[in-house]
Amino acid sequence: MNCLHTIHRRNALRLLAAPLMAASPLAFAQKSPNPESGKYLRVPRSADGIGKKYMGREIAGVMGWQGAAWLERQEREQEERGSLLLRELGLKPGMQVADIGAGTGYYARRMAPLVGPSGQVLAVEIQPEMIEMLSAMAKKEGITNIKPVLSTVDDVKLPEASIDLAIMVDVYHELEFPFEVMESIVRALKPGGRVVYVEYRAEDPKVPIKALHKMSEAQVRKEASQHALAYERTANTLPWQHVVIFRKP
Repeated sequence: MNCLHTIHRRNALRLLAAPLMAASPLAFAQKSPNPESGKYLRVPRSADGIGKKYMGREIAGVMGWQGAAWLERQEREQEERGSLLLRELGLKPGMQVADIGAGTGYYARRMAPLVGPSGQVLAVEIQPEMIEMLSAMAKKEGITNIKPVLSTVDDVKLPEASIDLAIMVDVYHELEFPFEVMESIVRALKPGGRVVYVEYRAEDPKVPIKALHKMSEAQVRKEASQHALAYERTANTLPWQHVVIFRKP
């Protein structure tokens, strides 16, 4: 579920002229207690969107498995400094971590050694092809504490109160049903568990990412406020992304 966002992906973009997920009629019957968050609006579809708005922003199209090679590009660490992101997470041995929209498992494979054999990384993905790739890569690297989870567009399919941390790296802005997915994540969090949004900074015009694949910190916090989450902090240590962290009371 990672996004089509950077100038390095022109070849992948030609393969992905249309998003894999189309808006569903269910999108227009929301259960949120907040009238604003309870509406998904039909809008003219932009080049990078799905023609559906949530809380003032058009939802971006999902990157298909055909663009998976871009997720494993050699320059990714230099551009995104994922090693700094891992430090921000404060992972410890024994933790149960969910990588939502895990894609090829780029971050899942890096988090697995940090939670150790007593911990587990749940690699949650909606595309079976991505799950096949991440499973093959984990096996090749000898990683045994990653568990692939095939989710749906509106539910991460994780047991209630089962995870210590959920992370979404450049994923949230592509969720077809952001409210429902977040509700399922909050249910899956243990009390005191954290959810981490990693999104390219819309506030910074120098970040070379398409506008619909960026989110401002204010927008992230606005949408997260619809759920039983308490804002904890925002880390701006990464070159292109902000890391916005919330906790389940």
